[in-house]
Amino acid sequence: MTTLAIDFYISMRSPYSYLVTPRLTKLAETYDVDITARPVYAIAARDPDWFKQINPLWLSYFVMDTRRTAEFLGVPFGRPWPDPIVQDLKTGAIAADQPHIRALTRLAAAGSERGHGFALVREVSALIFDGTVDGWNQGDHLKNAVARARLDFDELDAAITADPDHYDAIIAANQDAQKAVGHWGTPLMVFNGEPFFGQDRFEMLQWRLEQNGLTRRT
Repeated sequence: MTTLAIDFYISMRSPYSYLVTPRLTKLAETYDVDITARPVYAIAARDPDWFKQINPLWLSYFVMDTRRTAEFLGVPFGRPWPDPIVQDLKTGAIAADQPHIRALTRLAAAGSERGHGFALVREVSALIFDGTVDGWNQGDHLKNAVARARLDFDELDAAITADPDHYDAIIAANQDAQKAVGHWGTPLMVFNGEPFFGQDRFEMLQWRLEQNGLTRRT
């Protein structure tokens, strides 16, 4: 029996990344599949001018579609507060200082390095997007989410503070690998070098896994 491997490129600002994680979780619990989280920076952090080029109708459709998708999937969902990206949603302008997304993405990289990356992004994404918490960055919310992923927030935070460049290098390598497989967006799931972009490609991903010997866990 062969364990099938998926690389999961995820942005900690992407609601669609959050919305696909429950299905990926169930997939890995049910079948002999290993999921490696590869955190990348949100497009707003990588290319601040991107939002200036899109149609003004994009935002209203995006807000409607994320809510609709969550309702369709039966996944709890709410607007994140604060937004992981500091941005003026009316103008699309991205602030030069981005403390939230950098901290979150480095945290995900540290969790991935320790072998619990998918669990960490699952728990932290739920904290940000499931609508139950305002101020996910306050108090012990992050610490408790990281603990649910069987990691120690204080240890991760100390490691990141001591050498942030190390974790930025992991993120940069993930971004290079993401481009190498032929895409730039998130969520991006990659199996055998084949990219599946978007939460709505999950069923197609599972179909491809079944073609390659997907087997149930015993």
